[in-house]
Amino acid sequence: MHPVAGGARVLVIAPHGSYRTAPFIETARRHGIDLLVASEGRHSIVSEYARGLHIDPRDPRAALASIQQEARRRPFAGIIGTDDSTAELAARAASGLGLAHNDPRAVHIARRKDLARARLAEAGLPVPGHVRLDLRQVLRGPLGEFRFPGVVKPLALSASQGVIRVDDRDQLQRACERIAAMLQDRPDLSPQERSSVLLEAFIPGFEVAVEGMLYRGRLELLAIFDKPDPLDGPYFEETYYLTPSRLDGPTQARLRQVIAAACAAYGLREGPVHAECRINPQGVWILEVAPRTIGGLCARLLRFGTGHNLEELVLAHAMGVRLPCQAREGASGVLMIPIPRAGILRRVEGLLAAQRVPCIQELQIQIRPGHELVPLPEGASYLGFVFARGEHPERVEAALREAHACLNIVVAPLWKARVTARP
Repeated sequence: MHPVAGGARVLVIAPHGSYRTAPFIETARRHGIDLLVASEGRHSIVSEYARGLHIDPRDPRAALASIQQEARRRPFAGIIGTDDSTAELAARAASGLGLAHNDPRAVHIARRKDLARARLAEAGLPVPGHVRLDLRQVLRGPLGEFRFPGVVKPLALSASQGVIRVDDRDQLQRACERIAAMLQDRPDLSPQERSSVLLEAFIPGFEVAVEGMLYRGRLELLAIFDKPDPLDGPYFEETYYLTPSRLDGPTQARLRQVIAAACAAYGLREGPVHAECRINPQGVWILEVAPRTIGGLCARLLRFGTGHNLEELVLAHAMGVRLPCQAREGASGVLMIPIPRAGILRRVEGLLAAQRVPCIQELQIQIRPGHELVPLPEGASYLGFVFARGEHPERVEAALREAHACLNIVVAPLWKARVTARP
């Protein structure tokens, strides 16, 4: 990655504690890039946050002023927003400094599920029937010609958080009450995002995730990940990702075409793109297209497919460099270990047996014993990750399933004290 090394300076805007930050820090250090982290982490125990630029993303005007002041002190070669919550601020900062960026309005549209659906419909792309609902009056609100089953979603959350399948009005009411409780303590969301949800028709079909990069509006696919387990609800916890995809060539070409059209509809032109799609006899359906990298630790799979890790590609792009990608032979996959139930994690048994399964490369448990486990739809994290590599996707999938079967996750009940007022 010598074209972008040699002391170039990059700003990474990240929520405090984002798991995407560490890979950028490690990659920058390896290539001699001076990386500055902008976050709320003034008192963080992580040195890169504590020594970084301290901003409040909830006050964009002040945050932009701080970024511009720092750029006058020493210019940046690029700016990256790691997560949904910081991508729009990064776009605004890069725009103000004349660096590679997306239109901030396009980033906002991509993040907001209701606005994204409207824009796709305007562009003539397949869109399920949908309606935005006020959480305060769901049963009284009109549904028009909507037909169940449906999926109800918060307007601006990711990682399937708060996404619930509903098959009738009663389930819709219960789901909305559950989502309302989740959203009430989210100061990072706007009032409308805390009080509204999107209800859309359930889309059956095979689901894939796609990672790509936009270069001046042209989409380059980096990887297509098959999700072999059906995701039919009531919650939508992802588990297995496998690449290369086993989809046929014409379907992959159509997938790229539809995602590129979605990016154009939103107005996205630069940087990483993570897309989720479903494929059925009616065609390719966009679930989401986000101007950020893939979640969790799944980005590690990209090195097998491109010869570079994902952070190298994103850092290079931010600095105006396009790295050549070279496909590698073989297949790779990841199991995002699901949380079996709510409670306190006591231990995970069978780790050694799982690691001994042929083709398994690495196993990481992200949640420490004694910490609370929160499953979907309220939760937004995984217990851990299992990585595998082999000659064919079928062998990789079999290895991941065998390793998963070795694990016994011991969870204790969570007892919460009830506080009552004295008479």
